[in-house]
Amino acid sequence: MEKYIDGFLLSVPTANLDAYKKMAQRAEGIWREHGALDYREGVADEIDGEGFASFSAAAGAREGETVVFAWILYPSKEERNRINAKVMADPRLADMCCDGVFDVKRMCWGGFATLVGN
Repeated sequence: MEKYIDGFLLSVPTANLDAYKKMAQRAEGIWREHGALDYREGVADEIDGEGFASFSAAAGAREGETVVFAWILYPSKEERNRINAKVMADPRLADMCCDGVFDVKRMCWGGFATLVGN
């Protein structure tokens, strides 16, 4: 079975990183409880190297924002669809609001089939 990945790229106001981290930790528990194999969120440390495309530009980062790169690993695309349906119906997620923490409309999201590293 081929593993499946949901990937995310977003910008969070640096002043809101603690609030974002709390949201992400809560979300991680919910996704893992429903069957996600791995859940990772990383903040920019070394990005925008000379001679490469810019992560900051790709994330639409503005002054005073930090780029976050995240992914969730699932056993398969079918399992991802099943897990995400359960997560979205989970009442613990219903009261989690991104407003005031980061602009969800500026977040990039995509589903990816595994190419290497099954």
